[in-house]
Amino acid sequence: MLDIKFIRENPDIVKTTIKNRNLKLDINEVLDLDTERRKILVEVESLKAERNAISKKGKPDKAIIDKMKVLSQKVDDLDNKVEGIDKKIGNLLLYIPNIPHNSIPIGSLENNKEVKTWGNIKKFDFKPKTHMEIGEDLDILDFPRSSKISGSGFCLFKGLGALLERALINFMLDLHTTQHGYKEIFPPFLVNRASMTGTGQLPKLEEDMYKLKDDDLFLIPTAEVPVTNIHRDEVLDESELPKYYTAYTACFRREAGSYGKDTKGLMRVHQFDKVELVKFVKPETSFDELEKLLGNAEAVLQKLGLPYRVVMLSTGDMSFAASKCYDIEAWAPGIEKNLEVSSCSNFTDFQARRTNIKYRTKDKKLEYVHTLNGSGVAMARTVVCILENYQQEDGSVIIPEALRPYMGGREKITKE
Repeated sequence: MLDIKFIRENPDIVKTTIKNRNLKLDINEVLDLDTERRKILVEVESLKAERNAISKKGKPDKAIIDKMKVLSQKVDDLDNKVEGIDKKIGNLLLYIPNIPHNSIPIGSLENNKEVKTWGNIKKFDFKPKTHMEIGEDLDILDFPRSSKISGSGFCLFKGLGALLERALINFMLDLHTTQHGYKEIFPPFLVNRASMTGTGQLPKLEEDMYKLKDDDLFLIPTAEVPVTNIHRDEVLDESELPKYYTAYTACFRREAGSYGKDTKGLMRVHQFDKVELVKFVKPETSFDELEKLLGNAEAVLQKLGLPYRVVMLSTGDMSFAASKCYDIEAWAPGIEKNLEVSSCSNFTDFQARRTNIKYRTKDKKLEYVHTLNGSGVAMARTVVCILENYQQEDGSVIIPEALRPYMGGREKITKE
């Protein structure tokens, strides 16, 4: 969340941010409550000063004791009023988005900026199939049975399809832990409301989450949630920073706002696997760390030989909590689309304020860390791109060299 002091001192910046993010939100209520709160605090301090002055006058008589009681009651009443205002302000702050970095394009989806591309788009001597056709022909993806088991928006991986999924997970974890300096985490897949609120999914996105109402627990939409909350309400030492974590988890999303979007096959599923990258860093290094994070995610696609582009998201397309965000979109020739397989974001101190994660500087001051996260990368659409880019005319699929050690040395996926 934003610091109330920043909002008080920079209301025009916050209002412009809300406008540029295409949100309808009035911060005047927060500002009015903040003004009321500060007036009450001045009155409280005046009453406390009066009470202290009276208490120093020597042995009190009944009149003084009665006056002290009245003053104390007034202080208690005002303290309770401040507590109520603090709660209202806290709730309102949860809906105010982060301030975009000044390099971010202003606008909506159409204003996103392509910043780089990698790899060459393969030209086929035959009409390439979609991943759904490939998966069905090779008997490695089974959408009819997954629908029978769970409903639409799920996938059943079979045989070499399941092995491909597992190979991708292990390949990515090994890459990030051995070459990029991340520490592997295996977190819970269920988290509490405080964790979801801390990373910004709640209260704004609650309708898109799977919730266990009896326990007030949520299935995680991304490993960002449990991994970022590892250090909630903690004070780290400056010498510990930066901290890099990577984690594999299944991810669960209702996709409540996906009506009318392409939901065929693995394009938009309710459950998918992902390897996540999370960083805790010092403020002055966070935007450099974002570029490194992006590079770590790009390395996955480069080693898999998948052509992609990197897009800097505009103010209206970026997530609520992010200050700057890059999407990596890999090319899928069967469906002829660029598919988002990674989103890399710097949240500055926005999540750290919500989760109360600080660090102690060398001169003993307490500062909020900056948090970053990125997909390193998401599996479902990466599988789409592998199947469609590496398909052969005979119906087989070449296995990328980087994955062959994880697939028993196989070079191709063929029907078993």
